[in-house]
Amino acid sequence: MQASRLFFTAGLLAISASLLPGQAFARDYDEVRLAVDVPYEPFEYRTPEGELTGFEIDLGNAVCAELDIQCTWVEQAWDGIIPGLMARKYDAIMSSMAITEERAQQVLFSEPYYTTPSAWITSKGRDIDISDKESLEGLTVGVQRATLQDNYVTDLYGDVLEIRRYASADDVITDMETGRLDLTFMDYPIAEAAIDIDTEESEFKRISDFIKEPEKYFGKGVGVAFRKRDKELAGMFNEALATLKENGTYDEIMKEYFSYDVKL
Repeated sequence: MQASRLFFTAGLLAISASLLPGQAFARDYDEVRLAVDVPYEPFEYRTPEGELTGFEIDLGNAVCAELDIQCTWVEQAWDGIIPGLMARKYDAIMSSMAITEERAQQVLFSEPYYTTPSAWITSKGRDIDISDKESLEGLTVGVQRATLQDNYVTDLYGDVLEIRRYASADDVITDMETGRLDLTFMDYPIAEAAIDIDTEESEFKRISDFIKEPEKYFGKGVGVAFRKRDKELAGMFNEALATLKENGTYDEIMKEYFSYDVKL
């Protein structure tokens, strides 16, 4: 790690030296503000004691420890998370943001650091055949607003399903539990953590395969998002994430939250 850091720093100094007078390139990152949408268990949520935790919180803290910089987590609602980055409310977004072409036009992504499937879910007492699109006519589906699941359902099922959009996954689940929704399409680990999906105790069931395609909607995995000018910071995160995967730290964190491999 130390040798690669020295090589990386030397490269930055060489590039910086080649810039015209007055052009700033590198900056010191003593503290990095990371945006996160809470709650989004098991990725980011608060314990009963109020402590911020989750897979991405632990991974982000490990990245910052590897880089020897201080992390500060900034909570931001999902539908304003990219505008907040552009307004410099924080330095990066580490909140399960799928890498898509549309988002890549606005932000600079790190290398992907995980991927998880989405799935269709309904109550155990319902008999819904998601493969028979015509039979879905008039049913009500809940999705979290401005997510890839929202885009997928809107484009592919908006002609038959009534779509209700919510500010958070918790709000979707609340309306599923009270019977105000017929089904939902959501990130599977969220459902697994929130409603014990696919267990005997759960009131809900998965009615589709795990869905990760097409890439148009689900992207190339999840990445950290930066402002496009912050190439240096993105490079630092890429280097640290690669190191954590190589030394086993990533796997240790992953196994605390998932019963299956989410690493690409």
